[in-house]
Amino acid sequence: MATLADYPVAQTILQQIGGGQFLVMTGSKIASVTDDSITFRLTRNTASATFLKITYKPGPDAYTMEFTRVRKMALLPVETIEDVYFDQLQDIFERVTGLYTTLFGRR
Repeated sequence: MATLADYPVAQTILQQIGGGQFLVMTGSKIASVTDDSITFRLTRNTASATFLKITYKPGPDAYTMEFTRVRKMALLPVETIEDVYFDQLQDIFERVTGLYTTLFGRR
């Protein structure tokens, strides 16, 4: 059975968005991982998004963040942001969902 450790890109994405502190602060859960992405199941938030998929694009060394919601067995897009750099992940997450990723703020 594969674990998060078997997917180094997903592991890196998790660390860049805040690691365990991100999961605890936002109540998010890891829903799935692939060779180039990680998907989180989100708690209630201002955007009504139920999932966040972050996909790594090696060419520009950036990410795509896809916020989606499930309604009547259909996956509906909420917001998609492309060309996101690692240091923007938390800011964009907070802006879209209204959920804080850290308790004391970032340095």
